[in-house]
Amino acid sequence: MNKAWWKESVVYQIYPRSFKDSNGDGIGDLGGIIEKLDYLKELGIDVIWLSPVYKSPNDDNGYDISDYQDIMTEFGTMEDFDKLLKKAHDKGIKIMMDLVVNHTSDEHQWFIESRKSIDNEYRDYYLWKKGVDGQPPNNWGSCFSGSAWKYDESTEMYFLHLFSQKQPDLNWENKKVRNEVYDMMKWWLDKGIDGFRMDVINLISKDQQFPDGPKGETSLYGDFGPYSVNGPRVHEFLNEMNRKVLSKYDIMTVGETPGVTTEEAMKYVGNDRNELNMVFQFEHMGLGDGPDGKWSNLSFDLNDLKRIMTKWQKGLENGGWNSLYWNNHDQPRVVSRFGNDKKYWKQSAKMLATCLHMMQGTPYIYQGEEIGMTNVAFESIEEYRDIETINAYNELVNIKGKDSAEMMAAIYGRGRDNARTPVQWDDSENAGFTTDTPWIKVNPNYRQINVKSQLHDQDSIFNYYKKLISIRKKNEIVVYGTYNLILEDHQEIYSYTRTLGDKKLLVICNFTENTPVFNLPEEIKYNSKEFIVGNYTTECAGSIESFELKPYEARVYLLHS
Repeated sequence: MNKAWWKESVVYQIYPRSFKDSNGDGIGDLGGIIEKLDYLKELGIDVIWLSPVYKSPNDDNGYDISDYQDIMTEFGTMEDFDKLLKKAHDKGIKIMMDLVVNHTSDEHQWFIESRKSIDNEYRDYYLWKKGVDGQPPNNWGSCFSGSAWKYDESTEMYFLHLFSQKQPDLNWENKKVRNEVYDMMKWWLDKGIDGFRMDVINLISKDQQFPDGPKGETSLYGDFGPYSVNGPRVHEFLNEMNRKVLSKYDIMTVGETPGVTTEEAMKYVGNDRNELNMVFQFEHMGLGDGPDGKWSNLSFDLNDLKRIMTKWQKGLENGGWNSLYWNNHDQPRVVSRFGNDKKYWKQSAKMLATCLHMMQGTPYIYQGEEIGMTNVAFESIEEYRDIETINAYNELVNIKGKDSAEMMAAIYGRGRDNARTPVQWDDSENAGFTTDTPWIKVNPNYRQINVKSQLHDQDSIFNYYKKLISIRKKNEIVVYGTYNLILEDHQEIYSYTRTLGDKKLLVICNFTENTPVFNLPEEIKYNSKEFIVGNYTTECAGSIESFELKPYEARVYLLHS
C-alpha cells in the first residue's frame, strides 16, 4: 500500500470571485477567503484548491493570465496572498494553486513582445503560422466557439488560441518557454504553496504538422483533439517538469485532462511514471451530451454513470490514483444535475456526497456544494457572465437557428455560471456575499439555502459533509480499500463495496425518488455489521439481506468477516 498525505486529504475548491467579498466592491477576494478559514477548518478539509488569483484582464475569469507572479487587483495584493498562506498553514490547511500554462493572456508581456515582429526574441514563445489562401492555417475550432486561429495584422500571421482569442497558446516546443514556466513554479513553491492543479495540461503538446481536424456533421470547425489532446510530447514535457521542479518538493499535483482514457491516465499518474499524482477526467461530466455537446442537455442513465465511475475506480487502482468530484467551476451543481433539487433536495445532496466520498481517490468539494447550492435560471442571456455560455448562445441560436427557449433550458441545466453564483453565507441581502452589487446575480433561493442556517443544524447537508470527512479520516478502508461494483444492472440503486483486509464497506445509494428493494448479493459474506452513516435519521440496525430504500436514501455499513 503506497500511502501519501494527498491520498488521505479532502480538497475544497475556491473560485475567489464568487466566494466572499471583504471590501464591498461586489467581487470576492483574498480577504474574504481569510475571513472564512475558520469555516473551512470547521468543515474539516485539508487543502484549498485556489482557482487563479494571478493578474489578469479577466476575459475568462482569471484563466487568462497577464502576470504569473502578481495578484489580480480585484483580489488584493501579494501581501494579502502571503497572509492567506500563513493563516491557512497555521490552521493546518494547505494551499494548491491553479497552474495555467497551456496559454497566457494576450496582455502578458511575452505576447505583447511576440506580436511586435517575426524577429522578436519572444516570437517563438507562441504558435504563429501563415494563412492558406486567405484562410487560417487549418480548420481547428476553439473550445469557446469560432476558429482557433486569430489573424494579427501587425505581422500578417495567425496565432493559435484553443480557447478565447485573448488566450494565445504557448509554444511548449520552445525550451525557453518551458524553463520560464519551471522557474515560475519554483518561485511559488519556494513561497510555501503545497501544489498545483494544472489547467488543461494535456493540451500543451501539439502535432507540429498542424493537420486539419475531423469535422462532425453539425460542426463549423474541425476538432483539434487528435493533434493536441495527449499530444506527441506531453509526457516528455511533464517528465521534465517533474524532474526539474515537482520531485524537489513534497506537494500535491492534479492535472486537468479532458479526453483522457484510463490507459492514458495511467501514463500521467502511474507510480513509476514520475509525472503527476492524479488527473481530473471528464467522462462522467459528459453524460447527457448530444449533437450540440452539453447544450443538448439530455437525461442521464444511472447505469452509464456506474459504468464510467467503476471503469475509473478499477482502471487506476493498481499503481495510480483517482480524483473524485461532482462539481467544479466549469460544471453545473450536482444536486440539480444528478439529484433532485426540489422535493428531495436535502436527501439527494447527502446521497450524492455519500456515493462519491466512499470511493477510492481524493475527494474534491466545490464551494457551496457542502450546503447543497443549486443551479440558477436567470431570465435572459444578458444576465450571464460566462464567455463559453454567451458564445455558444450566439453560435447555436443566432447562427445555427436553435430555438432560444431550448437553448436557455440547456444553459439552466449545464451552463458554467451555475457554479459561479456567489456562495450563500446567510439570508441577508446578497446572501452575505457582498454589501455592493455582486458581479453576477445571487441565486434567489439563498434565503432558504445558506451556511448560517446549516452550521448548527445537526441534520444539515453541511454537517453531513463534515461527518463524511471525519469518517474518512478515522477509517483507512475509506482511503485505501479496493472498490467493487455490485448490483451492476440495477436501474435505481448504485451500490459498491470497499475491501481492506478482513473489513468491507458496503455502500448503498438510491438515485431515484422511488423505493426500490436492496437485496444483498449472496457472495458478500460477513460475521458482524456496523452502521456507519446514512442520510435518513431512522434506525438502520435491522437486516441488510433485503430491505426497502427510501427516496434518495444512502447507507454505509462496515462488515467484519
